[in-house]
Amino acid sequence: MIAILGTGKMGEALLSGLLRAGFKPGDVLATARRAERAEDLRERYGVQVVSNAEAAKTADTIILAVKPQDMASLLAEISAHVPDDRLVISAAAGITTSFVEARLGGDVPVVRVMSNTPVLVDEAMSVISAGAHATEEHLRRTEDLLKPVGKVLRIPESQQDAATALSGSGPAYFFYLVEAMVDAGILLGMPRAAALDMVTQSIVGAAIMLRDSGEHPVILREAVTSPGGTTIAAIAELERHSVRAAFLAAIEAARNRGRELAAG
Repeated sequence: MIAILGTGKMGEALLSGLLRAGFKPGDVLATARRAERAEDLRERYGVQVVSNAEAAKTADTIILAVKPQDMASLLAEISAHVPDDRLVISAAAGITTSFVEARLGGDVPVVRVMSNTPVLVDEAMSVISAGAHATEEHLRRTEDLLKPVGKVLRIPESQQDAATALSGSGPAYFFYLVEAMVDAGILLGMPRAAALDMVTQSIVGAAIMLRDSGEHPVILREAVTSPGGTTIAAIAELERHSVRAAFLAAIEAARNRGRELAAG
């Protein structure tokens, strides 16, 4: 039995991914703060929606998917109901495994996870890190839950805040870029629908090339960049406006904000 505590946007994305991966609604418990949200989850997915305490008592694997600022109160609520044979997976940005372990007590195994919204289309990027009491078996169990909905990578926990900023928030940067490119198409006289189709397919194709070719992105970019051509003119403008530096600063700011949220 798996329980998702805090079935908001990311919790629901994980829930829907588990069901698509073959878990039955009866295998999954969910919790929600509001009664109308609970009813919506029951109707949409057919899962039981119970209290946090009941979910913690019942499930073998407990996924903590609340907002970082709500984690301390959730852990206080369930700590008496989580024995050492449970696997606890924390999916809240910035929350360390030691934070969870200290509030649950005992030797509860905790695995920290950061996933992202492409879990909705089974193309998530999930990164996982083991806490002090988590073993290879616990990491494998976590991977088995996440692999059906995307790629899973193990990293040291010291890199989790960076991963949150890079891949956890990454889809938003992508959508922001698409929005800007579509606006550029409209500026140049393209209908919005046509511009969106062209930009979307160009980026999907480029992403597949990058993933499947094994080439460094610089090599792939240079293959499109002819001397004196249109692409290098565009790249020169991007560099003139310090777009690369802006991305570096933006992702660093996301990392710092994640730490602030975790600190309360």
